[in-house]
Amino acid sequence: MQNCDKNILNRLKRAEGQLRGIQKMVEDEKECVDVITQLSAVRSSVDRIMGIIVAENLKNCLENPELDTENQAKKIEQAVQMIMKK
Repeated sequence: MQNCDKNILNRLKRAEGQLRGIQKMVEDEKECVDVITQLSAVRSSVDRIMGIIVAENLKNCLENPELDTENQAKKIEQAVQMIMKK
């Protein structure tokens, strides 16, 4: 996952900033629909981050297979299960 660490950290920092903005919106008693719209954007952002992490791990698993095929199959199944949870 090292290749995408910087990308993931940047995305997480953006999501963190969005959440801080939402907190401010709530404090400022902004319209509920505006708060929900922003929360939905954060959720989408986090979903994308999760997708990147799973995809990178799956790609790494396929490009660098383990000698133990049973362990390799478990890792692939785990990645598939994470994708299906969405």
